Amino acid sequence: MRSSWDGIEEFLAVYDRGSFSAAADGLRVSPSHISRAVSQLEDRLRVRLFLRTTRTVTPTDTAHAFAERCRRMIADREDALAAIDGEGPPQGTLRITCSIAFGELYIAPLLRRFVELHPYVSAELDLNNRILDLIAENYDLAIRTGHLADSRLIGTRIATRQLHVCASPDYLERHGAPQTVSDLNGHACIPGTAEFWHFLVKGRMVEFRPTGRWRCNSGFAVCDAAVAGMGICQLPDFYVREHVSTGALVPLLQADAVPEEPVWAVYPHRVHLQSRVRHFIDMLHAELSAATAVPGSKSRILTGAS
Repeated sequence: MRSSWDGIEEFLAVYDRGSFSAAADGLRVSPSHISRAVSQLEDRLRVRLFLRTTRTVTPTDTAHAFAERCRRMIADREDALAAIDGEGPPQGTLRITCSIAFGELYIAPLLRRFVELHPYVSAELDLNNRILDLIAENYDLAIRTGHLADSRLIGTRIATRQLHVCASPDYLERHGAPQTVSDLNGHACIPGTAEFWHFLVKGRMVEFRPTGRWRCNSGFAVCDAAVAGMGICQLPDFYVREHVSTGALVPLLQADAVPEEPVWAVYPHRVHLQSRVRHFIDMLHAELSAATAVPGSKSRILTGAS
């Protein structure tokens, strides 16, 4: 007997991802299963949801309206399941996405320990510097920084990060320390992925375009170059914290540092959170702030819901 739910999730996966093959990858089933499920759903509804060619899949007007109703139905179903799930121990698969460097340093070790503490939970961690669609990609949680623009998502602040300008004692002994942002023009800078460095000078945001003989898109490599005395870097605290604590790097221009950015645990909008998600967010609140603090700097880590 066919359930009225049959084909709904497959339909939404195609709608969100734009193709049957991408939907199959997201749901971890075969493209033939997706095609069959959507066709059977269309037959039951007696409407065409997608216009198909050999190259494209285009939603119809009916599909646009139907997708929003399906999202609400699935959200209601997930809320009901989460309300029951919340009464028992954490269970099921926890799927998380996070940027590569931050994830390797902090999220992966915490998630490993979370799985060890909760025997009914399994975990999948996708370390990726792209901003993924949590709903379309079926993630439970993402770790992100800065402004949250997607109204379908809820963010709870679990920590903050701050940018630090640093150089090695050897470099500063040879070239002196910059006293103002404009002084950076006379120094060797080590650019990373950011085109501009940012500062707050007398209440005004200031941008500085770093130039130097060596550039890399890896924060760790930029940090290593600064430790080796190649020049001055600006990096988030989690790259430089250990080197600052040992004295291998010296913080500079702290009076002109930009305000801290929030670090968020972000999840799809639901009335109830699954127990596994809620418990892991609690662990992030409890442990992430202390792990990311930078000794000897003006950085201050904040925890708590926003």
